[in-house]
Amino acid sequence: MKFKSVQTLQKIANLIDATFVGESDFKISGINEIHVVEAGDIVFVDHPKYYEKALNSEATIILINKAVDCPKGKSLLISDNPFRDFNKITKHFSPFISSKVSIADTAIVGEGTIIQPNVFIGNNVSIGKNCLIHPNVTIYDNTIIGDAVIIHANTVLGADAFYYKNRPEGFDQLLSVGRVVVKDNVHIGASCTIDKGVTGDTTIGKGTKIDNQVHVGHDTKIGKKCLIASQTGIAGCVIIEDEVTLWGQVGTNSGITIGKGAVILGQTGVTKSVPGGKTYFGTPISESRVKLKELAYLKRLLREEKKD
Repeated sequence: MKFKSVQTLQKIANLIDATFVGESDFKISGINEIHVVEAGDIVFVDHPKYYEKALNSEATIILINKAVDCPKGKSLLISDNPFRDFNKITKHFSPFISSKVSIADTAIVGEGTIIQPNVFIGNNVSIGKNCLIHPNVTIYDNTIIGDAVIIHANTVLGADAFYYKNRPEGFDQLLSVGRVVVKDNVHIGASCTIDKGVTGDTTIGKGTKIDNQVHVGHDTKIGKKCLIASQTGIAGCVIIEDEVTLWGQVGTNSGITIGKGAVILGQTGVTKSVPGGKTYFGTPISESRVKLKELAYLKRLLREEKKD
């Protein structure tokens, strides 16, 4: 998330009541998660395991819970609770705006687009030309939809990321201020849920077709001309390259990549990244021909044991 105007290290430190290392007028342009940070962004880290990754990331301001050596050209915000203060910054610069109408005044709907009854369209949503939005679809704030997109009934675009930190008193939610971006000629089935990014975008590529009852987690990037069948669950921060097919009831781990042209057969658990151009099956995932040979071998062993 980029701020509407550039802030200074001093201003952000005052906002969250933190100490800092660096020049007071050090420029800050936004706040982002580590996988989407750029120069000028704040990133937070609250576990020693990830200190080095955060300090060496593209971020130039690190919100951290311990005083450490500050890399050259960067600055530190030192907080006793970076997770809480990341949320505080997010809420300050992107507060929740309630809606009083079904289609927000700030929404843009393109020529030829049909909006069926009982659709909710939030603040700053943009919908392209010649789309068809079926009844009871919910489109949260800041969602971007291209041309010739079809979205079937009861689908929800832009709900919060499933991102929590376990505390002794319960789970703390990391606030989501990202977007869902749907490119041209995408079809989305009924009762799908596509979560917005925490600070970046969840993206559905041009020409991709999604069946009913599919879930797409936060910050996931789905490429062009993919096919995703019913009851598939895609975790957060997944990269699905172009022309991938996911058959029914596929599930994925977070943070993995599925290569271009891969085919994932039904009920497969994608537990790790896999190269493109191959067909996969099973949990843990492996090439389908290997998995089927293994299953055939096990059957043969069982038959031989019964004979004995």
